[in-house]
Amino acid sequence: MAELIATLAIWAIPVLLAITLHEAAHGYVARAFGDRTAERLGRITLNPIKHIDPVGTVAVPVGILTLSTLFGGPAMLFGWAKPVPVDPRFLRRPKQDMFWVAGAGPMINLAQALVWALLFKVAFLFGPGGSWLALARMSDAGIHINLILALVNLLPIPPLDGGRMLVAALPYRLASWVARLEPYGMVIVLLLLFSGGLSMILWPLYALFRQFFLSLVGIGV
Repeated sequence: MAELIATLAIWAIPVLLAITLHEAAHGYVARAFGDRTAERLGRITLNPIKHIDPVGTVAVPVGILTLSTLFGGPAMLFGWAKPVPVDPRFLRRPKQDMFWVAGAGPMINLAQALVWALLFKVAFLFGPGGSWLALARMSDAGIHINLILALVNLLPIPPLDGGRMLVAALPYRLASWVARLEPYGMVIVLLLLFSGGLSMILWPLYALFRQFFLSLVGIGV
């Protein structure tokens, strides 16, 4: 039980930051391109309470961490928050601007992964032991959750961010066909998750990106 509590404490800040900044980024970019829907609803904020989804932000990550801690093995930790509302009608160039609005979330996760990699480097230089070990574990968690969130959301399946970016980038006829998948998108993702297909797709990409970010800060892996 003590190990589980310690694990949850290490992961809490990286998970909340990853999910909160992801959603806030959508709102900030949407406002920059003319859509103030999220602002009017109070969703352009760094207050995590405004973005927390009881299932996606709490139950799912805690459940995955609990199972991983109790039974061992690598965990593909992920989660989600309440989606920030975006109304494309208010964007200055709805189709083009939606590409950047959708891409803002994954991009902020990649930026956070780099920041956590820098903190990991700091812990690596001044550790081991004590608070430096805690920082190293938290930084490792931050790299993990941000890379997983970025990679999952970049899958070209609407309503994921990658799917909406694909719809924005394709010609109208193809975009219309891909957009029809949106009602079934999360079912597809869940089927991939429980069939093991999601792990087969994401783990090699995760390893590649992790190695890249650590190499950027001068840590050989």
